Amino acid sequence: MALIPSFGNRRSSAFDPFSLDVWDPVESVFTPSWPVSARETAQFATARIDWRETPEAHVFKADLPGLRKEEVKVEVEEGRILQISGERTREQEEKTDTWHRAERSSGRFLRRFRLPENAKLDKVKASMENGVLTVTVPKEEVKKPDVKAIEISG
Repeated sequence: MALIPSFGNRRSSAFDPFSLDVWDPVESVFTPSWPVSARETAQFATARIDWRETPEAHVFKADLPGLRKEEVKVEVEEGRILQISGERTREQEEKTDTWHRAERSSGRFLRRFRLPENAKLDKVKASMENGVLTVTVPKEEVKKPDVKAIEISG
């Protein structure tokens, strides 16, 4: 049983306090290079990202087939926000080419996640291999409270 409800085939983040799948309409007004067609935006805008927590770190894995590391940006913003973004450009069409099918998506994507308090923001590492981006955010050790035994008199 999932703790976060699933609508259709996509996991909703409506009840996930750490997720910030944010589309900013104000930003899109000032960023005219974002994809114009709704179809183009829908195809690539939601890059699939897994987030798992190990005892040592928070690990994010994103499937970004066909992208080079130079086309992907990983940032930590104010407010403990991890932002992963990038762009896949559309192939140039030659006038002599005859297209029979064009199914590969193109456009920009942007995903944002609110990191928990135990994240070491200054130690974030990212790597990309075979179209899979891995972002590792180490965790601070949880300090266990000192327990002092109290002698009972009487």
